[in-house]
Formats: sequence, C-alpha cells, structure tokens
Amino acid sequence: MNIKLLKAFVTLAEEGSYHSAADILCLTQSALTKQIQMLEHLIGVTLFKRGRFGAKLTVTGGLLYSKTSELLKHNYEFLEYVRKLEKGNVGKLALGFGISTFQVAPAWVSTFRAQFPDVEVSLNDIPSNVQCRMLLEGKIQVGFIRLPVPEPLHVEVLFEEKLVLAARSGVRVDPANIQPVLAIHQLLQINPDRGRGLAHQTACFLKNNNLNARFASVADDIHTLLALIAAGNGVALLPSGVSHFLPTGVTLAQPEGKHNGWQIGVAWNPEIKDILRDKFLQIVIGET
Repeated sequence: MNIKLLKAFVTLAEEGSYHSAADILCLTQSALTKQIQMLEHLIGVTLFKRGRFGAKLTVTGGLLYSKTSELLKHNYEFLEYVRKLEKGNVGKLALGFGISTFQVAPAWVSTFRAQFPDVEVSLNDIPSNVQCRMLLEGKIQVGFIRLPVPEPLHVEVLFEEKLVLAARSGVRVDPANIQPVLAIHQLLQINPDRGRGLAHQTACFLKNNNLNARFASVADDIHTLLALIAAGNGVALLPSGVSHFLPTGVTLAQPEGKHNGWQIGVAWNPEIKDILRDKFLQIVIGET
C-alpha cells in the first residue's frame, strides 16, 4: 500500500476539506481527489462522502481512519529510527576483548557511551581465535585481539604484549633464568581450548629459550589460575595484562628471552558495513 495515499486519506479525514488538505500536502485539489479515488479503488470501499460542507468520512472510512493513523505513526517512528541508525545514534555494538585489553577496552567503551548514550554496548571476554570467527560471521563488530588475524579481517596494532611469570609471593625468580623455578614448580596453564594463543606463545617461548617445564592444564579462566598460584600450586606464564587484576599473594616477573612478546590490535570485518562500529573505531584508533 502506497504511504502517500494513506497520508492523503488521513489528512483529508482530519481537515474535512479538500482545499485545506491539498494545501497541507502541497497538492492540487484535483491531484488529491485522484489519490483518494485510487485508494478507494484499491481497497474497494467508499471512504468519503463529498458535499457542500466538505468531505465527511463514511462509516467504513471512520473505521479505517484509526487504523491508518496508527500505521502512519509506526511508519514515522520507523523512519525516525532508521535516520538515527544512519547517523549512528542508536543500535547495538557487540565487542570482544581479552586479558591484554582488560583495562583499555572498558575505558574506550566508557568514552563511546558518553558520546552515544542511546547505543547498547556489550563487552565480553572471548578468546582471540573465537573472536576471529565471530567477526567473520558478523556476531561481533569489533574485537580486541592477538595478531595475526585471517583475511578479510582488518586490524590496527595497539601495543605489544609481553609474557610474565606469575608465582606465589616469596618465590624467588631471576628474569634472566627462570629454569630453576620451572624445575621446582609445575607450570600451570589455561585449558588450551580456552587459551589457544597463550598456549602456543608459551610453547614457543620455552622451545626457543631451551626451557623445560612440567605442564598442568588446571583451569578454564585466568582468575582461577591466579588463585591456584596464590595457594602455591605452581607458576604460570601469562600476559602482562594480568597485572590489572592480580590477587594478593601473587607476584610477576618478566622473563628475558626470545619470543616473549606479541602484538595486540583492534580488528573488524570491512566486508560488513556498520556505522556504529566505525564510530567506535574512530575513538579507539584516534587515541592510539
């Protein structure tokens, strides 16, 4: 159904005059008459009785008037919402992040929310490999992620992350030689399915620096792992970002050696058009 015809119907019903309604709609009376006749032909009923006192709704016209008014109201609200979406003032923004961006990602979300308070933002801790898949599938719009990323994803490097050795307070660690600590304490790890990138980074670091360790996959999240370390169950090689939520009883040391760092970036899928995402990226990239 043509919205213009419905607007002509409602305007004429409210004005009760072809002359007044035509002026409001910026039409000639002849053009308005043709629109009303076309609408009556389409729905198969007479909407108005035209007489010396103007245009009066028929019984059926009166019934349709309230429904049509409601429909036009919803159409207006829809168009207003679309305009806000086009401007990036409303909608949803789904983000992924990890340990390395534990502090900076929420800060960028806060800045974004201050500028776009009507946008619903979700931020979830998601492994980098899962974030990549979700970006490709369009399930999240932005990911704070370990590099590299697969095509066609784009990424802007934010900073370089480093491995740190987390140990119970009181354990003496020589950053230049962590082998004695690894010989005494088992090396606790996140379940590789939950922290695939970290497991790979740890394995590369140990191999390239001729270090030996007794592995134990004991937790599905960093917080549990740190609690186990604080209780003396072992040590762990973790991203330095854990310093932002380190529990009492755990200390960090940055081991020296090859392959002890990697890049962290903000990633997105350029094949998906998204103005909200682009506005968020402007904030992130503009501050780096």
